[in-house]
Amino acid sequence: MKNLSLMLLILSLSLSSGCAWLGWDDEEPTEQDSAGLTEKDFYEKIQSSLNSKNWTVAISNLQLLESQFPFGKYAEQGQLELIYAQFKSGDYESSIASADRFVRLHPQHPNVDYAFYVKGLSQISQTAGFFDSFVPTDPSKRDIGEARAAFATLTELLSRYPKSPYAVDSRKRLIHLRNRLARAEIHVANYYFARGAYLAAANRGQYVLENFQQSPAVPDGLAVMAQAYYLLGKQELADNAVSILVANYPEYPALHSSGEFDFERRLLDDQDTWLDKVSLGVLKRAKPPAFDSREIYDKVTREAELGDVNAGQQDQTRSIWNKLTFGLLD
Repeated sequence: MKNLSLMLLILSLSLSSGCAWLGWDDEEPTEQDSAGLTEKDFYEKIQSSLNSKNWTVAISNLQLLESQFPFGKYAEQGQLELIYAQFKSGDYESSIASADRFVRLHPQHPNVDYAFYVKGLSQISQTAGFFDSFVPTDPSKRDIGEARAAFATLTELLSRYPKSPYAVDSRKRLIHLRNRLARAEIHVANYYFARGAYLAAANRGQYVLENFQQSPAVPDGLAVMAQAYYLLGKQELADNAVSILVANYPEYPALHSSGEFDFERRLLDDQDTWLDKVSLGVLKRAKPPAFDSREIYDKVTREAELGDVNAGQQDQTRSIWNKLTFGLLD
């Protein structure tokens, strides 16, 4: 019994010290804690929290700094650092709101481009799913509202401040966002095919062609137009789309070697459904057209697949002890 009490005491002390080490027992600062501090001292205290990545304390102190020294020397810089701290803490909505407020209050500030940039990063982060870090997902199949907002924010940043130090990274992110938005349109077009809404599908394909030139989704956009117009009985429009597809993407999967478009081909969902199997093919239904040629035209997708293959080859060469110990023992 005595040993049990000792073990419980040690366990409780370990938990309490662990919480302190992880920063769980940090209390948010109050105005009383900052009483008597000069603006400079208070700001230096905030820098210490930022450097130690204690975002919660830093955010609270930055908000106190603004309330106590609203027109001080560090007020505007503190507002920028608040945007950053909220972003790093994962509070993306607050970061976006703080960025909008800074742009509204200080439109001529020399670092206002930074507010636009972090706002864009926060909007991009809002599009990420919880399992993205654990399993491969397709972000283009999610709601693209925030992706559109991020695209608009970074586009405004580049149009206003083309020489901004954040311009290069913003352009790269815009390319990624543009490709995601274009692919989302193809997903919607495939859905319309399944619903029999062929005109709506054709409009989606045309939208990709007109607004997302040079994106990997363009060949699928042309294929969508060709297939949709064919199903609508508008052969001339279908042939026009096919001719553009042949001229620019002759290796497209739905094209024969002669350059003819296979209007009967089903590019996705070519496996039998459970209904097909249960009825031994009696209830087998024709599957709607669906287009997705990312493995051919999307460099990012190809590199990811190549990485999976290389990882699999490396995994085969690992010993059983290496696998069981997650690489600790070879």
